[in-house]
Amino acid sequence: QVQLVESGGGLVQAGDSLRLSCVVSGTTFNRYYMGWFRQAPGKEREFVASISWSGGSTDYADSVKGRFTISRDNARNPVYLRMNSLIPEDTAVYHCAARGSAYGSKSSTWYDYWGQGTQVTVST
Repeated sequence: QVQLVESGGGLVQAGDSLRLSCVVSGTTFNRYYMGWFRQAPGKEREFVASISWSGGSTDYADSVKGRFTISRDNARNPVYLRMNSLIPEDTAVYHCAARGSAYGSKSSTWYDYWGQGTQVTVST
């Protein structure tokens, strides 16, 4: 069984930074494409960023490009999402997801495993 656990969320002021972490576990978890998605109250879940198993390929939503950075450590675990210059529009529950493929996707329907999410709240 594959499990993903996010952490690092919290309440911050606009302009502050946070780093989210996603720890994965499972005996068959390997070479997965990883993604971050977020869902704000009353809105549909949206793609934030993704990273390949090797970490060599990354992708970002236009709304966060230049502010957020996705990465993973030398052991490919955990996966991080560094969020800089946070704005109130970034307020959402952030979910880590894993896709059992060597190819990435911006669509949540293509991801196989999901964490429970971590709340990020940005105040003015």
